[in-house]
Amino acid sequence: MWFSKMISDFIFGYPVMVSVVWIVGCIFKEWTLRHAPVDDTNRKPLVSILVPAHNEHDTLEEAVKSLSNLTYTNFEIVLIDDKSDDDTLEIMHRLKDKYQSKFQIQIVAIPVNQGKANAMNQGLKVANGEYLLGIDSDSVLDPDSLSYVVKTLNKNPQAGAVAGKPVVRNRTTILGRLQLLEYIGVIDIIKRAESFLTGRITTVSGVIVGFRKTAVESVNGWNTKVMTEDIDITWRLYRQKWAVLYNPNIICWILVPESVRNLIKQRQRWARGGLEVLSGNRDLLIHGTFSEKFLLSETIISNTWAVVTILSSITYILTFILDHNLTLDGNILLFMLMVSFTQFLISFSFSKKTTFMSWGDFLLVPAYIMYYWIISLISCIYAMISFFLDPEHVGTWRSPDRGH
Repeated sequence: MWFSKMISDFIFGYPVMVSVVWIVGCIFKEWTLRHAPVDDTNRKPLVSILVPAHNEHDTLEEAVKSLSNLTYTNFEIVLIDDKSDDDTLEIMHRLKDKYQSKFQIQIVAIPVNQGKANAMNQGLKVANGEYLLGIDSDSVLDPDSLSYVVKTLNKNPQAGAVAGKPVVRNRTTILGRLQLLEYIGVIDIIKRAESFLTGRITTVSGVIVGFRKTAVESVNGWNTKVMTEDIDITWRLYRQKWAVLYNPNIICWILVPESVRNLIKQRQRWARGGLEVLSGNRDLLIHGTFSEKFLLSETIISNTWAVVTILSSITYILTFILDHNLTLDGNILLFMLMVSFTQFLISFSFSKKTTFMSWGDFLLVPAYIMYYWIISLISCIYAMISFFLDPEHVGTWRSPDRGH
């Protein structure tokens, strides 16, 4: 009986506890951002914007157009075609001709599709900038985003990277709007909390991240043997004593999957990337800094929670089928709902002006809670199975489902 109660307390208590930690850390992070000293440096180093692409006929032109509107003007663009099957390479040459009077565009054509990490490495070879900005070919940047990247790296010489804030822009479907809530109410709030509480974040977002070029070179670029190159390079920078920061003012607009199947595949890839980092950095659980131990331990606990929850759910369903007995504590569910609403209310207040959210989005919060934990559970279990059955998996790049 006591063991069953302990399991139940863990299943319901863990998400509530981490939500409270996220909320507290997020509030203090916002306070530090608003009271941070103004950057008074006038240094404007060259930034190389790396844009890897594979079959991006529908999105590449809009992404480059957004770069032409940046308020920071000392940059070059490196367009990298990873052996596309469509006319992506032709579009790149057309864009180079169109914008050559405004800024320099270099084109790198890779003869064999070898994935995003290799594409980034090829772009790195020709990049001339002191700083790098890595974006996806569906990223539409806020005009001030690159200015914030440069200011952050200028102010923090030990920073090897600074992560930005992705915001969902395809919101015509329920799934798109649920992911909007997730990026603002969970992903952003987690990064804010991690940044304040530990001085580190678990991972940068590959769709929008600034790098110091010397930092990337110190870790020999991106790792082509992992599923998620953005998570991997974050932890290899930590091993070389570089800091990795988060600045929510660095905003880009992204397209997200609009089918459940492709969403789960995306999240499975993210979850597997976390497992790869955990496996490759397990020694830091003993020899790492407090923040490294904290972040890795949280990854272990969250995966343990997923396994325990799925097993408990199966047991619960079988008990209901056999005994026709369904027992739910309404007070616990109400408390979880209140915590979630508080979390989203805080994230909404911090992001309303920059993300164009409306109060009507809150009507989806109850549905989002169910969506988030179910998707997380399925993705985590799927990733564990994939990781243990095929630990050496190295894939090529496939065009993602980015909706419309």
